[in-house]
Amino acid sequence: MFRRIMLVFAAGCLGALVNSLLVWACGYYGINQSLGVAIAPPLSKFWLYPRIVWGGLWGFLFLLSFIRGGLMIRGFVLSLFPSAAQLFVFFPFFAYQGIAGLELGLLTPLLVVFFNAVWGWTTALAIRFS
Repeated sequence: MFRRIMLVFAAGCLGALVNSLLVWACGYYGINQSLGVAIAPPLSKFWLYPRIVWGGLWGFLFLLSFIRGGLMIRGFVLSLFPSAAQLFVFFPFFAYQGIAGLELGLLTPLLVVFFNAVWGWTTALAIRFS
């Protein structure tokens, strides 16, 4: 069991790294801005480190056995948990960007779900192929 716990944490960290690099790249190259979303974080250790740790912690969701389905479906469904936390806890109460981060742009919820789906898929693939 301890090995499984370490695996899901490490896979979640990897998923968060891929997610974070994608969020940064989409901001850096203006993709987010072209969609009317003001998300363009700097690529720094101060921004990256907490995201990787949180990704590892969210990876513990992969220990839940009640989510059934294929690899990609399971990764997507589990990614909805951090998406909900981002949209309904972190954006409104910590970043002061309104419910669902709508102060950042109307498509913010869609981008958050997409970026977190990338986390879920990467995490699921890392677990499967480890």
